[in-house]
Amino acid sequence: MATIELKQVEKKFGDSYAVKPMDLTIKTGQFVVLLGPSGCGKTTTLRMISGLESVSGGQILLDGKPITWLAPSDRDMAFVFQFFALYPHMTVQENIAFPLQAQGEDKAIISQRVNDVVNMLQIKHLLPMKPGKLSGGDRQRVALARALVRRPAAFLMDEPLGALDADFRERMRAEIKRLHINQKATTVYVTHDQVEAMAMGDQIVVMSAAEVQQVGSPAEVYYDPANLFVARFIGSPGMNLAAGHYRDGSLQLGLNNRYPPPDRWRAALQNGPNLESDQVILGFRPEAAQIHADGQLAGEVYASELYGAYTMLHVNLNENTIIHIRSDRMQRYPLGTIVHFDLNPDMVRFFNPQTELAIQRG
Repeated sequence: MATIELKQVEKKFGDSYAVKPMDLTIKTGQFVVLLGPSGCGKTTTLRMISGLESVSGGQILLDGKPITWLAPSDRDMAFVFQFFALYPHMTVQENIAFPLQAQGEDKAIISQRVNDVVNMLQIKHLLPMKPGKLSGGDRQRVALARALVRRPAAFLMDEPLGALDADFRERMRAEIKRLHINQKATTVYVTHDQVEAMAMGDQIVVMSAAEVQQVGSPAEVYYDPANLFVARFIGSPGMNLAAGHYRDGSLQLGLNNRYPPPDRWRAALQNGPNLESDQVILGFRPEAAQIHADGQLAGEVYASELYGAYTMLHVNLNENTIIHIRSDRMQRYPLGTIVHFDLNPDMVRFFNPQTELAIQRG
């Protein structure tokens, strides 16, 4: 497998950036997810890596060798598309074998590799069928088999599960991750689904407005978002964000709530180099809030949703802020109930409202 490096790679259409200059290293054997909303530049980045899209500037390296201007067929990468891209007039066997036939491989090698990959994906029974007779999940398995049979240096996947229903997506998500682990394949995977990204990625590259916002492990982008965009985008629902004023050692959140930050944060909040005023945004995940009768913070229950294993409370913290609290599914909180809660001190984060960047403890 291979290491892929992007050095100041960019894509422009006229004066507009589709991808702003970015540096990114995808190490051998990593499963890296490009994650972001529609139009953020993630698919364009993947297409530049594959050679399907030319770069406007910068350099792409594969194992240290420049491939920036190589044709897609010369890059030793397999591309899996969202909409399968199978040949409808060919059988499953012919579809899977086609990349090897195009390379002029020996018939015995083609037969062995096709047999290996169909056994791995458990689709041997589909070999005589044509794509039009297959379910969406089976067609995606065939598309994966056609990519795997080549044994390329890297796999590039552009929202390969986007056209499947929820049940198939979950099954195929596990299938792709299992294949990655078994083959130790360098994989770059594009999705707008943050749950999918969190479940599959070793590293997540969060993108917005043609720019990389943060690169990190799933735990890092979830618990330590680099800015307000990442905090809002990652998680379902996203991180709770409550604006306040830091004065006299505590954060004033509206008229009735004061939150004394953990001691480890006080120096950063008092003397932070990127703070221009006393305005601070408190961030915490729904599971960081624990309901107690004598909790430091309080709010009025605005709505309640049972998710099976837990209940998600929507709580009006002040006149401008609705937050989410993950609570015990057995507890009932009628609308209008005042709930008191504390925050896990290890799970709170703070942001600068001017720069929208996370405040660092130093």
